[in-house]
Amino acid sequence: MPGSKLAVVGAGSVGTSLAYASLIRGSASHVALFDVNALKAEAEVLDLAHGTQFTAAAATVTGGGDIAVTEDADVVVITAGAKQAPGQTRLDLAGTNVRILEQLMPQLLRHAPDAVYVLVTNPCDVLTVAARKISGLPPERVFSSGTVLDTSRLRWLLARRAGVAVASVHASMVGEHGDTEFPVWSGATIGPVPIREWEEGGQRVFTPDYLDETAREVTQAAYKVIAGKGATNYAIGLSGARIVEALLRDENAVLPVSTVLDGPYGISGVALSLPSVVGRGGVHRILHTPMDDDELAALQHSADTLRSTLATLGI
Repeated sequence: MPGSKLAVVGAGSVGTSLAYASLIRGSASHVALFDVNALKAEAEVLDLAHGTQFTAAAATVTGGGDIAVTEDADVVVITAGAKQAPGQTRLDLAGTNVRILEQLMPQLLRHAPDAVYVLVTNPCDVLTVAARKISGLPPERVFSSGTVLDTSRLRWLLARRAGVAVASVHASMVGEHGDTEFPVWSGATIGPVPIREWEEGGQRVFTPDYLDETAREVTQAAYKVIAGKGATNYAIGLSGARIVEALLRDENAVLPVSTVLDGPYGISGVALSLPSVVGRGGVHRILHTPMDDDELAALQHSADTLRSTLATLGI
C-alpha cells in the first residue's frame, strides 16, 4: 500500500531478515528498524538502504536506537527479546521476554497507537497473552506469527513427497507454536484430493506412519536449523513479511496466526494458532476448522500446556 509503514522492533537475525524480505517483496512503502543497540540498527539500515535500487518497489528504510522511528507505524512487528541460553528453560526465557515486553509495549503504544502488533519473539503464544494484557488492545490488533511458518514447513514437505507445487497443498499446523503443535490431517488435501487418499501407481502415499513422521519433522525443524547455524531467520522473515502484506493490502488472507481465544472449541484465555482471516486492522475472524476427535484432544492438550505456563508466570 502506498504510504504504509512497517516498524520492526529488534535488529537481530530475525528482525533484519524480516525487514530485508519486506523490502524485496514490497510489503510496505516504508520500513523502520529499531533496536536498543543503536550502532547495530544504524548499520543494518545503511546496509539495507544501499540495496533499495534493486527492490520490488520504491520503498524506503530508516531506523536506529530511538524508538521514535516507529512513529505512526501501521504495523509493528516485535522480534526483540532474549535468546535461550545453554541450561536455560523455556519457562525462564518466557519470564525474561515478558519483562522486556512490559518495558517495550507502553513506549510503542505512545508512538504507534493505531498500529496492529505482531509478535514473533518466542515463546510467541505466551507473549501474545502478555502483550494484550499490557497494552489493553483488542485481540484482533495484537497477535503472533503463530504456526504460519510451521504450516509452510509442512506444505513444503508434503509437496516434495507428492511432486506438486507447494501452492497446491492445503494443510495447516495448529495449536501452540512449539512442541504440542499438530497438523489437521482430517481436512488436509492436495488439490481436491484428501491427503490420505493421494495415490501413486495405485498405492496410497501418505500412510499413517509417514504422516506421523512428517508431523514430527515439522515440530523438530527449528531445532535442526538451530543446531546447524545457531538460529532460524530467513523463513520466519519471509513468513513475517507475508503477514504484513495481508494486513497492509487488506487481503483477508487465511493464515494460522495466534490470537488470544475467547470461546472457540471451548478454549479461552490462551493464545493458539488457528486458521484466521487476516486483513486491514488485524484478525477479522477465527475460522471454525473441522477436526476429528484426536485433533480436538490435541488442541485441548496444547491449550492446557500453555495455560500451565501462563499460570506459572502469573499472567
